Amino acid sequence: MGITFYEKERIFKLDTPKTSYLIGIAGELKFVGHIYYGRKLSGIEGVWDKLRIGENDPSLWDENSRDRISLLSCFPMEYSSHGVGDYRESSVRVRDKHGNNAVLFTYDHYEIIKGKPALEGLPATFGRKGGKDGEADVTTLIITCVDKVLNLKAELYYSVFEDTDAIARSVRIINEDSEAIYLEKVMSCCLDMENKDFDALTMHGSWARERRLERKKLGHGKYSIGSVRGGNCHQEHPFMALLSEGTNQTMGEVYGFNFIYSGNFLIQAEIDQFNNVRVVAGIHPEDFCWKLMPGEAFQAPEIIMTYSPEGLDGMTHSFHTLYREHLIRSPYNKRMRPILINNWEATYFDFDEKKLLDIARESVKLGIEMLVIDDGWFGNRYDDNRALGDWYVNEKKLKGGLKYISDEVKKLGMKLGIWFEPEMISPDSDLYRAHPDWAIAIPGRVPGRSRNQYVLDISRKEVRDYIMDKVCAILHSADISYVKWDMNRPLSDLGSAALPSDRQGELYHRYVLGVYEMQQRLLDEFPDLLLENCSGGGGRFDPGMLYFSPQIWCSDDTDAIERLAIQESTAMIYPLSSIGAHVSVCPNHTVGRVTPFDTRAIVALAGTFGYELDITKLSDEEKRQVRIQTAYYHKLNDLVREGVYYRLASYQCNNFYDSFQICSPDGLKSLVFYVQVKSEPNQQSRFIKLKGLKEDALYRIKELDLTKETESDDVAEGKILNGSVMMNAGICIERMWGDFRAKLLYIEQLL
Repeated sequence: MGITFYEKERIFKLDTPKTSYLIGIAGELKFVGHIYYGRKLSGIEGVWDKLRIGENDPSLWDENSRDRISLLSCFPMEYSSHGVGDYRESSVRVRDKHGNNAVLFTYDHYEIIKGKPALEGLPATFGRKGGKDGEADVTTLIITCVDKVLNLKAELYYSVFEDTDAIARSVRIINEDSEAIYLEKVMSCCLDMENKDFDALTMHGSWARERRLERKKLGHGKYSIGSVRGGNCHQEHPFMALLSEGTNQTMGEVYGFNFIYSGNFLIQAEIDQFNNVRVVAGIHPEDFCWKLMPGEAFQAPEIIMTYSPEGLDGMTHSFHTLYREHLIRSPYNKRMRPILINNWEATYFDFDEKKLLDIARESVKLGIEMLVIDDGWFGNRYDDNRALGDWYVNEKKLKGGLKYISDEVKKLGMKLGIWFEPEMISPDSDLYRAHPDWAIAIPGRVPGRSRNQYVLDISRKEVRDYIMDKVCAILHSADISYVKWDMNRPLSDLGSAALPSDRQGELYHRYVLGVYEMQQRLLDEFPDLLLENCSGGGGRFDPGMLYFSPQIWCSDDTDAIERLAIQESTAMIYPLSSIGAHVSVCPNHTVGRVTPFDTRAIVALAGTFGYELDITKLSDEEKRQVRIQTAYYHKLNDLVREGVYYRLASYQCNNFYDSFQICSPDGLKSLVFYVQVKSEPNQQSRFIKLKGLKEDALYRIKELDLTKETESDDVAEGKILNGSVMMNAGICIERMWGDFRAKLLYIEQLL
């Protein structure tokens, strides 16, 4: 594993545990070409033929090539050009002092280093195990390319890891000219390869309906997903996978792409005239323009690529391992999170200190460990029309302030958490009246409102400093262990009072860099803080946010059945430990559905687990079940948090039932989640084939009943089944009477 340069052949070979990625330097012009990405290769003999286009040998190319345009239009580029004859999607576009936009990067030199450089101002993956720099388990290739006409340099970064089949890519553009240049487009990666009759798998959605899977045949032309809303958004997700024909969970080839960024993005797949595929991914070029001064560098965000010859499960495992081991930095990453109760759906804005403490006193009796105060504790905030930006405690609502509540909660043995929306400002606020120019707006144009709020221009240092000083002062004023960082509207009417006219195109990206800086400052000042990101629910569920927070609120829709689809898609990329999931009351506040209490708990146990309800209003029977649920969380969460995730059945696909499995890495223990969404006439029992067990081992399988007190560790009862039988013949799930019924099965090897 690692990276090798074959000097004679001028080929780079990047090896992960199961895959290889090959890059070649072609001809006198030194174009950097893509050769291969797929199953691991033991050698490189014959691979150079992949760079020969028909009968044309790129080794013969020079500046005077008769058909250079024809060759550029089909050569498999590692970083595609603009305006010089490659008519497929470009990776970069510039505007120079003459108004020209052509750019063509060719090879200059390379470096292979142990470890992985940080990306200035951006979240990125890292190495963790031993070594001088603590990064002995990752190796990085830096290919430096130049455009000698523009005096522009591009550094292409590729990092491979010893423990996962993922490759991290990014690009750094450096201006070595004496004049400024404008970057109008900077993609983070380009991948050219042969078409394998691909399907494109993406995720779409809306508020309370995030990340719904969509699979469609990739045809000629361009198919893209993206966001120009200022964030990765509810509507489309910064993920795309290309699936070879017939690919399913366990079979077929998958190329997965996930962008480590929390702003505007574009991921595009294109089939050209020669039936080849080009994928580009990076910051969306719409409304992007970055003025790069002489001597300055622009760092593009990182994108993760993974190849799986073993279907979608293989892709999922690569992403999960990478993010758990090489992206999430929080001390909570491998720690059981406290079970929290959030007061939002319990009270909305109508609460005081007495109501909050009543919730806390009842909660602690039932095993809940943290009270989270949501929107409405600050300023003149009695509804969502005012006071955002006024980050001081409303002591008319909360007599004694947060210090009193935190002290009282601490006496109960609980922790306290709090909600902020630091990036927003209300027109009706003290902050807006003092600094109206701090809101993003275009001069002479009334900015659009969403949720009756504006967006703060956090590209400005003075704005970031003011907000973070207020937020940190609140956190210093009381013993607060958790922050929910929300962001409830998209960006629009883009204009900054602090940027000159030729830099207004930098605002989107500077905004995202501002978010990252603020969250880093928060964690630097409070290193033990549990941070949960949120954006109107799951509108900011992306790997960029995972770098700062180990968990993200998955959706404002807490309905158990809606959550099946939302959590399935999310878990296809992200670890279960990152998925914020709560139990709420019925009828559900979003869809009005009534589901059994134990079903709601089973679905939420496949995440961080908590409650979103008024616990003082639950019946005695429901409170008894809460005690059971919290006890099971402590019994099962190590396996949920650290286990290997397998998808067994998809309600999004079959419309009737959902099932997934979590297996310990050693195959000794497993959990099987099964939800019967719809009951059918004449329905038979179903057989579900499990995964990840030992073929020749015997296991005891038992159903965990979340309506009864938890059993002891002695699981003497239950069926005894062979591992190969459960994986090949399957286990029987007997028909349940009624809709929305759920089963949770615990499987343990007999030793």
